[in-house]
Amino acid sequence: MGSKNKLKRFEENETFKNVIQPTREEVVSNFSLKGKWHSFFKNENPIIVELGCGKGEYTIALARKNPNKNYIGIDIKGARFWRGAKTAIEENLPNVAFVRTQIELVDFIFAKNEVSEIWITFPDPQIKFQRTKHRMTNSTFMKKYHTILKEDGIMNLKTDSEFMHGYTLGLLHGEGHEILYANHNVYRNEGAPKEVTETQTFYENQYLEVNKPITYIQFRLKYNSPS
Repeated sequence: MGSKNKLKRFEENETFKNVIQPTREEVVSNFSLKGKWHSFFKNENPIIVELGCGKGEYTIALARKNPNKNYIGIDIKGARFWRGAKTAIEENLPNVAFVRTQIELVDFIFAKNEVSEIWITFPDPQIKFQRTKHRMTNSTFMKKYHTILKEDGIMNLKTDSEFMHGYTLGLLHGEGHEILYANHNVYRNEGAPKEVTETQTFYENQYLEVNKPITYIQFRLKYNSPS
C-alpha cells in the first residue's frame, strides 16, 4: 500500500464514529471507555472482541450475523481496519467498533468481566524463542484475557500455524484450562462451529487454495481464585 493511500485512510479513520484512536498515555492512565462500552453501543448486549483484527473481516462477518451482539476489532494498524470500519458505516452496522492500540494494553481498554468472548484470528506465531513474549496465547496474555472476560467467557483461536495450535494446546493442558473444541483441520473434520467455517479472511482463502490446514481451538480460561 502506498504512503498516499495510507495517509488517506488515516485521515478517513479520523472521521469515522466507529473508530477510536487513543494515545498510549490515554489508554494506560484512565481510558474513557473502560467499563463503559455498553454506553458507547447504547445497549447491554454481549461484547465480543477480535484481537489483531487486520482488515476486520471477522468483526464485520460476525456483526452481520449477530445484530444482538457488539463487536470490537483491535489492531495497531489503522490503515488495515479502515476497510472494516468503512464497510460497517456503508452497511449501517451499529454493533461494530474498532480501536487502534497495542494488544498488550487490552486490560486497560476493558474493565473486569466486561467482555463475553474473544477471537484471535491468524496471529503471528512468533516462532523464534526471543519472540515468545509477543506470542498472543502465552501465559501473560492469557491472564489479561481472563481479567476482562466474564466468568463463562469464551476464547477462540483460529490459525494456519500448526506451531501456534500445538503451543496453545500444550499451555491450556499444562495450566488446566477448559478446552471446549480443538481441531487441526476444521475444513476436513466435522463439528466445528459455523462461525469458524463460514467466515474466511483474505489470507485464509489463500491458505485454503494451496490446501494448507486451518486449525481452531475454543476454550475457557480457568484460574484458581485467590483464597
